[in-house]
Amino acid sequence: MKQKRKHIRWDWAKIIWWFIFLTMAASVVFSSIEMALAPSVPDPSRPYKRVKGDYVLMLLQCIVGVLAMLMPSFLRRRLRVIIPSKMMVLFALFLYCAIYLGEVRDFYYNVPHWDTILHTFSGAMLGALGFSVINFLNKTDRVPMNLSPVFVAFFALCFAVFLGVVWEFYEFTADGLLHTNMQKFALESGESLVGRAALMDTMKDLLVDTLGALVMAVIGYISIKYQKGWVEKFQLHREKRVKKQEKRQ
Repeated sequence: MKQKRKHIRWDWAKIIWWFIFLTMAASVVFSSIEMALAPSVPDPSRPYKRVKGDYVLMLLQCIVGVLAMLMPSFLRRRLRVIIPSKMMVLFALFLYCAIYLGEVRDFYYNVPHWDTILHTFSGAMLGALGFSVINFLNKTDRVPMNLSPVFVAFFALCFAVFLGVVWEFYEFTADGLLHTNMQKFALESGESLVGRAALMDTMKDLLVDTLGALVMAVIGYISIKYQKGWVEKFQLHREKRVKKQEKRQ
């Protein structure tokens, strides 16, 4: 008799997560070594050569990325908050594109509109997170039906825009304390921008953050209004505690 071959199911969510996590961890080591070897001031003969300040930013971003990838596990153990696998994959891919490709591989300078694409995507993700916050505030796993869909969508929009502003505060603080260039107030060669040009990156980021959040708010509104169930697939929820009596049975 022919034996049936066992069908191996690949957990692609975990594979992607581990690949990105190991990439981030390796990038921490790489940026630490390069920071120690890089010159402190730009070399006029090599204007595009990275200096210590550039690697400080890279190291900071990579460390934040590693900590961010450990956060879902922390939330599940400490707060019993579960992040859906689809949301986990999107979150991990965003970190990979923003930190590894953006900072380490220099996509922010070499790929046109890379920063704009990521900020738009992050605005949408934060908007989706805003719908989860509504659920947690009301201690339920679904959007309460007594709340107006317009109010829920508006809250998600405001929540995402607020976090986008907080991120710009973080970039501004890092640039001031660590002498980085997160807000892109200078060119890759080190030449500082002046006036409106220096503000362009920050304002563009806030605008596309709002646009991405607005799109997600509209999608969420339609999902709640007509009970489509789109938003629920990406919402965080609490792990249900099983009572001791139920466990014994």
